[in-house]
This record gives sequence, structure tokens and C-alpha cells, in this order.
Amino acid sequence: MEIVGTRMIREDRTARELFEAVMANPARNKFGFGSKLAIVNVDVQQAYTRIDMFKTAYETDPRQIEHINTISRLAREKGMPVIWSRVAYKDDAADAGVWGTRTDTPDSLQNIRYDSERHAYDPRCEFGPDDLHYTKRMPSAFFETPLASYLQFHRVDTVVVTGGSTSGCVRATAVDALSHGYRTIVPIETCADKHESYHFANLTDLQLKYADVEPVQTVIDWLERT
Repeated sequence: MEIVGTRMIREDRTARELFEAVMANPARNKFGFGSKLAIVNVDVQQAYTRIDMFKTAYETDPRQIEHINTISRLAREKGMPVIWSRVAYKDDAADAGVWGTRTDTPDSLQNIRYDSERHAYDPRCEFGPDDLHYTKRMPSAFFETPLASYLQFHRVDTVVVTGGSTSGCVRATAVDALSHGYRTIVPIETCADKHESYHFANLTDLQLKYADVEPVQTVIDWLERT
């Protein structure tokens, strides 16, 4: 039998090394920026950012929230929308659906309650008076939320996704952004995950298929010259 495709590759390079190799390819095609972007900040809440408070929290780049604040501020200055989405559930967690049935510990996802310390935004976040805020229930910031109609109303053509986790809600939101027809950008330093393997493997996959994975400075530069 003649093999014309590729068998699954096995090698010793780490997820970080594979990511660096993909990003070093000068021929990689990009979706690029359109004419108007929105910043979609996903789950920048204490349950996932306060490593001093919760076991569920994680940190990749210690300047993550600083970078999120910077691009959010620049977008506001250009009249472009900034959106903040976070996760929480009602007291009986029935709105978590089957996603909330895998475990049931104090740290389980479905035990993030509305208006709790876990639901609260990280206090380092800087908001604008016209930013959109909402609580979601599933990984994607698009699923059963006002996001799609909000972006359509603002005539956005590019979505910049930040937050956590890279392998979870950031990835789900980025895939949905592309599926809705948006040019999708994921700034590297604005995302975080529990383990570098999850983080870099998903950034690699996003770059190869669903988004432009770029240094945050690329977004800053575009906003400053727009």
C-alpha cells in the first residue's frame, strides 16, 4: 500500500518546542486584522487568576492582566468594544448541565456561585464604563450569551481573545469566533493555563487552524496606528 498521507508523528520535542517551531515559520499564513476589533476577555475571575486564594487558579505570564488591561484600554480609546465574560452557576448548579457532573468538590466548576469570591473579577482588572459584562455557563463566550449579537451590532470583523484557560475557554471561544466568521487573534501573553504542555499545545493548534497567535505587542501596534 502506498502511503500518501501522514501517520501520527511521534517525537521527543516538548509542546513549547513545537510551538516555537511553528511560530518561527516565516511562510505561515495569517487571517490578519480587519477594520474593527473587539477584545473578549474570558474568565479573568478570581477562581482562575488568584493563585494566592484558590487551588483552581493558575498563572503563566505574571503580566497577563496588565497586558489585558493595556489592549482593552487602547481598544476603548479607538471606540472599539471590550467584553468581559466569566462563569458561575445558581445554588443548585442545575444550569451547569452535564458539565457539572464529573466531580463534586468545593473546587469543582459547578460550585462557582453567583456573586461569590470565585465569581468576582480579579481586582487587577481595569474596566471602562461602556464595557459589556456577562456570566456564561459553558466554555465558549459565545454559547447562549449576547456576544454574537453584540459584535454584529458593533460591526466588528476581528475578535481578540484573552484569558484562561488556553486549553479550555480561550480555545473554545476562539474556535467559535472563527466559526462565526470573525478574524481571530489570540495574544500569547494574555492567556494562561495550568501546565505548559496544555498551554503551548493549544496555542500551536490554534495557530495552525483557527486563529492568529501573536505576541501582544502585535495587537498594541495595530491599535496604536489605527
